[in-house]
Amino acid sequence: MDEKDLHDRGLKLRTEMFGREAVEKRMSAFGEFGKPLQHIINAYAYGDVWSRSALPPATKSLAMVAMMAASGHPNELRVHLKGALKNGCSAEQIQEVLLLLAMYCGIPSANEAHTIAAEVLREHGKL
Repeated sequence: MDEKDLHDRGLKLRTEMFGREAVEKRMSAFGEFGKPLQHIINAYAYGDVWSRSALPPATKSLAMVAMMAASGHPNELRVHLKGALKNGCSAEQIQEVLLLLAMYCGIPSANEAHTIAAEVLREHGKL
């Protein structure tokens, strides 16, 4: 598969997961300066890695929620929580991941992640 095909496949998947408006907003946030980064995200993150079939999308989403929460990236955590819901993850599954976070990464990380998760879950009528 060539790079353009990877990009197009990734953009399609990304749009399905997060919605056209959210993806367009993120893709245009840095103007021309951000185009190379957006290409990498579309082609490689979503066109390649997210498109692999060994793990179902819900499992990948839960892993992303855990990683974004553990690494203290609240904006990306919010994005991936929305993606997790779109990929079929339940509030209970998200809660379990965040409880693991508390045990292995600490209460402060879990508190912040729970705050963000509760907001996203409320926005989507899951709480």
